[in-house]
Amino acid sequence: MSPARPCAPEVLGRLNWLTPLLPLLLLLLLLCPRASLGDCRPPPDMPNAQASLNGLTSFPEGSLVTYTCNQGFTKLPNKADTVFCLKGDVWSEIEEFCNRSCDVPTRLLFASLQDIYNSQNYFPPGTVVEYDCRRGYTRNYSLPKTLTCLQNFTWSKPEEFCNKKSCPNPGEILNGHVNITTDILFGGLLTFSCNTGYKLVGVTSTYCLVSGNSVDWGDPFPECQGSPPTSNVTPAPQKPTTVDVSATRSTAVPRLTTPSHASTPTGKGTPSAGVNSIVFGFVAGTLIIGIVILGIIFWDRGKSGTYICNTDRFANDTSSHWLFDLAKEERRRKCTEVHRLLVVSYKFLEPWTQYMQ
Repeated sequence: MSPARPCAPEVLGRLNWLTPLLPLLLLLLLLCPRASLGDCRPPPDMPNAQASLNGLTSFPEGSLVTYTCNQGFTKLPNKADTVFCLKGDVWSEIEEFCNRSCDVPTRLLFASLQDIYNSQNYFPPGTVVEYDCRRGYTRNYSLPKTLTCLQNFTWSKPEEFCNKKSCPNPGEILNGHVNITTDILFGGLLTFSCNTGYKLVGVTSTYCLVSGNSVDWGDPFPECQGSPPTSNVTPAPQKPTTVDVSATRSTAVPRLTTPSHASTPTGKGTPSAGVNSIVFGFVAGTLIIGIVILGIIFWDRGKSGTYICNTDRFANDTSSHWLFDLAKEERRRKCTEVHRLLVVSYKFLEPWTQYMQ
């Protein structure tokens, strides 16, 4: 037999204790937001994206919710990423807007991305972007200036389609040196130094930098000022050698020296002992031969019993006036021949005399 169910009056009698709370319940219903009766539930899920709910589970009419693409995905251009809560618990329509894409194109040292691609963030496979050479570089037209987004969502390897421009050849600085550290291309470095005894006035180094549409050295080249070191050894002056011969009325003749490449043991440029011996022997032999010749001449002239240059003795040997005149003329002729012989001998021996001095 089943238990008897309580009747309605009995149930109401048990709820009598809620009677004092009825006014409070009515007040709560009035204070509850009107949207609670027609709020939108959480927005729909989107592929490869997450909605920004900020912890809410109910959204009043007119509420806005934005989606964010997952990592590795990019928002498609011209696609909406926001939904609205409409009347009757309905969200606005939205299409899939997140897809895979290459990252921002590779940044290159020698080239910059063209402006039309700077505001773009979606690069699906097959996208091609172009670059322009930076200042300080010149275009190499044998290579393409583009990059392509590949199927694995990476960019193709860039070619060096821009080459560095070259600064002018620095040459050399007066009394110093220019040291090329790497090269004279854009970004190259020069350093400067001076020879011993000179001081560097100006910069010690400079770079090849952009100058207008070309490149040039960033600073004026320095100067090397000063004087080179002088030697403390002063060469002794050479005095000219003169020969005074009254018979020939010769003037002072400076001694001419001829530089010689042969080295000497003393280091002063004097002849060796063997050369001196040979020269001395040659001069002595010449003198002896000259004396012998003179002796023969005087001996031959003296056979007649007269003296060549003694007029008085020759006059005593003559017996008449015309013989005296003849003897006087003969004396003049003979003395002239002797004088000429002496002059020739002197001229022959003069160079050797100067050399020995």
